[in-house]
Amino acid sequence: MNGFDGFDDFGGFDTPSSIHGRTDEDPYAPELGPPGTAGGDAGGPARNAGEAGDGELKTGTTTVGIRTDDGVVLATDMRASAGNLVASKQAEKILEVHPTAALTISGGVSAAQSLVRSLKAEVRLYETRRDEEMSMQALSTLTGNLLRSGAFFIVHPILGGVDSEGGHVYNIFPDGSVMEEEYFATGSGSPFALGVLESSYEEGLSVEEARDAAARGVNSAIERDTASGNGMLLSTITDDGVEIERYEQPSEAL
Repeated sequence: MNGFDGFDDFGGFDTPSSIHGRTDEDPYAPELGPPGTAGGDAGGPARNAGEAGDGELKTGTTTVGIRTDDGVVLATDMRASAGNLVASKQAEKILEVHPTAALTISGGVSAAQSLVRSLKAEVRLYETRRDEEMSMQALSTLTGNLLRSGAFFIVHPILGGVDSEGGHVYNIFPDGSVMEEEYFATGSGSPFALGVLESSYEEGLSVEEARDAAARGVNSAIERDTASGNGMLLSTITDDGVEIERYEQPSEAL
């Protein structure tokens, strides 16, 4: 994958303490096992984000997702780090997982790449077996369940996409919790980005207005967060598909 192959991480997140509820009707509802197993209690696997090895999990990155009536806008910076080193200035932190859905990535690069490959394979299998497109609710639940398994536990994605019900943005915690949001931000630069989003977001926001808010949010984080920087990725997701634009200078996106 261009931009970050071989590097350690996209940056940090805090591990939440709660698990979002699932229903028995959910086709991807987890099978709960004994505490401490991959499908066990809310504590998740023994190896968690706080116990990740040196160089595997770092603070850093800014990712943003905003829902609109007509689609979804995602935005990220482009810096990947390995310890104190800026390992890449071209990190691809918005990854398409479905023709009308994409993830933003905060966390370990290796785990993120593996998660995306697994999601794409599961989506193809689901749609082939059922002869129908996967809904965003099913896709978000699948993503949460994969994270909850423990294999991708050091990844904190924002999932954004469009289905027959419109645009959706999901904050998916590393422990598998899934929460649908109107807008959200992850990574060490998220407090700065959220400050911009809080003052900019309103119901009925157009895609263009959401793009402007997302770009200003990430740019604010780049200005103040030393672990975010080196350009911006800006994605617009509609019924027509996923469009990802690259800006070497964040100011070009404003």
